Amino acid sequence: MTTIPLNLGLTPVRRKPFNGQSLDEVTAALTDEIRELYTADQVPWVIGYSGGKDSTAVLQLVWMALKDLPEAQRTKPVHVISTDTLVENPVVAAWVTTSLETMDEAARAQQLPIEPHRLTPEIKDTFWVNLIGRGYPAPRPKFRWCTERLKIKPSNSFIRSVVAAHGEAIMVLGIRKAESQVRARAMEKHEKRRVRERLSPNSSLPNSLVYSPVEDWTNDDVWEFLMQIPNPWGYNNQDLLTMYQGASSDGECPLVVDSTTPSCGSSRFGCWTCTLVEEDKSMSAMIQNDEEKEWMLPLLELRNKLDAPFGKYEEGDPDLPAGRKAPFPRPDKPARDFRRMNGKVMLFNDDAIHGPYLQSFRENWLKELLEAQTWIRAHAPEHVKNIELITLDELHEIRRTWVFDKHEVEDSLPRLYQEATGEPFPGGPLDEQLVMGSDEMDVLKQVCDGDDLHYNMVRELLAVERKYRTMARRSGLFQALEQAVQKGYYDNHEDAVEFATRKKKLHDDIAENLTFDDENELDAPA
Repeated sequence: MTTIPLNLGLTPVRRKPFNGQSLDEVTAALTDEIRELYTADQVPWVIGYSGGKDSTAVLQLVWMALKDLPEAQRTKPVHVISTDTLVENPVVAAWVTTSLETMDEAARAQQLPIEPHRLTPEIKDTFWVNLIGRGYPAPRPKFRWCTERLKIKPSNSFIRSVVAAHGEAIMVLGIRKAESQVRARAMEKHEKRRVRERLSPNSSLPNSLVYSPVEDWTNDDVWEFLMQIPNPWGYNNQDLLTMYQGASSDGECPLVVDSTTPSCGSSRFGCWTCTLVEEDKSMSAMIQNDEEKEWMLPLLELRNKLDAPFGKYEEGDPDLPAGRKAPFPRPDKPARDFRRMNGKVMLFNDDAIHGPYLQSFRENWLKELLEAQTWIRAHAPEHVKNIELITLDELHEIRRTWVFDKHEVEDSLPRLYQEATGEPFPGGPLDEQLVMGSDEMDVLKQVCDGDDLHYNMVRELLAVERKYRTMARRSGLFQALEQAVQKGYYDNHEDAVEFATRKKKLHDDIAENLTFDDENELDAPA
């Protein structure tokens, strides 16, 4: 009988580990299995590593198995990939980054073919470029745009590159049946399709197999292993336990290769910006349980604003939607354009389906984010003073998106950066590429006298003309001008809804009166 840290070490409980087997027996059997699978072929391995307990346990097992192999048999690489979304919980991100660096040094020193990789999304796919730059609304279960861009694409791109180079890859994951019933059912389904002992096909990545060595372990088994087996690359597993103890949730993010993986927002190892869960209990618990983590308060406040920018309905509020329980987020429609990203007005329940965040809201969000970063750098402990909530590359891409894609030619980002940080923006001027200078834009705004729709339309018309001015062939100019006029055609939100409603009714009336031959004639190619 062994005393282990059940529930993250908060309540010691006596139990039989590993279903009655000893830790030495289980470890020996698994490392033998790993060596057998590793030496069976020349297919490279890819281990998904989040820095959490499950992925750490799997990596330790593989490390221990390879270390006991003769050097001549360590013939193929083991890639350790960790996907940094750039909006990870800062404490966890620092932990994982340092772990990867330590791991790389230890693997070289021990002559092991283990190669750590820190993966990040492309700049155009990052969270802030899409939310602040393009104006995508905060992710929701029905519009979960973040997972594909931040996690699936970086990991899949790496795995595909390994498959392209070697023809096949084996993914080693720390997934366990005890995590949830959904996880157990999915793993049992894949077990039935196994092509080799312990190797299951991956449904989303061709020519890749999945190996899950700790699939039958319980939560307590994982901690039993980590607390009694020293970390072979020199990291302290006791510190990992301490980090878990500081949060209310025990989950971690697995390697995400498809959209069926649930959000990691409620876990200890998730994005601090996650709005796919009602509350970031993990970060709240970290701040509450450790005074040294109070510097994270601005992050929690920003996350809550992102989740409900206009607050939440409380109990007894007459505006609380029927069937909803308080606190319930108030709609973010005032922060969003009544037109979709392409400028079209689409209806749902007699109202417009709102699109991207408005310019004013995006500008305010960027300023608050930079202010939070500046405050943290001034007040946080030494090891996080250089924290980057948003990178310079992202800022440059947001600036480009605002000016050239959204025609927000005021070029407000350098001003917002200086106001928030007290420092000049480290980027050159765009004067030669702008339609007009700031003074001329102020005059245009005064002429429009508060009519933002028409001001934006004129601004876009000028930007379109400027774009096509230097082209040898101006094909597409009139179409671009027409689209700009159509986007700014309305007087306001109500006028747009009324126009779209009339248009829809006219379309329905025409369709209702068409004969079968008429429909065929309309559908026929010109």
